[in-house]
Amino acid sequence: MSTARDLVLVVLGLPPGRSVEQGDLSLALAGAEAVDLLESGALALDGERMAPGRRTATGDPLLDGAAAALVRREPYETVGDWLWRRGDELAAAYLQDLTRSGLVVRPRHRGSSVRVSETVPADTPERRRAEERLASGEPVLAALTAALEAGDPPQDAGELGEAVTKVLAAVGDAVAELEAARLRRDVEHAAFDNIWRA
Repeated sequence: MSTARDLVLVVLGLPPGRSVEQGDLSLALAGAEAVDLLESGALALDGERMAPGRRTATGDPLLDGAAAALVRREPYETVGDWLWRRGDELAAAYLQDLTRSGLVVRPRHRGSSVRVSETVPADTPERRRAEERLASGEPVLAALTAALEAGDPPQDAGELGEAVTKVLAAVGDAVAELEAARLRRDVEHAAFDNIWRA
């Protein structure tokens, strides 16, 4: 299982009060893919730029898609630009793929329709491994989950190496930027509503 797949399973298993916005999850998934590509040698960082490495098939169609989506001409893309470009609708793609493979299900309720937000991870060995990975404090999954919950870059990821730390910090920054944009939108809508009420 890839880090991105583990992240989806962990996030879908969070209690209802700790839900994650789909846009935030998409950004974090793009970061998770970048980390896995770094670890496989398919990607290297040149400062803030993502330099593609050797092409290798991972056996994971979404991760292979991420590798194929890397910009292969200089100047290479920055990590931040990658998160926004690759992250576009990425949570939906992972959810669809995990649903198709039976790792994610919609619980059945008698006499009522089920919303997409009620999708949960199935009780599978993959889910248990993802939860164990998080519970063990594995630093990449822990940092991505923390970025989603708080919108903050990871504080202590030094043991991961400079490139992975940069990617995780960029995820935290992007999630915080998206939350700030949501807050601005909400304030603008509230101000607009107040004008019409006056």
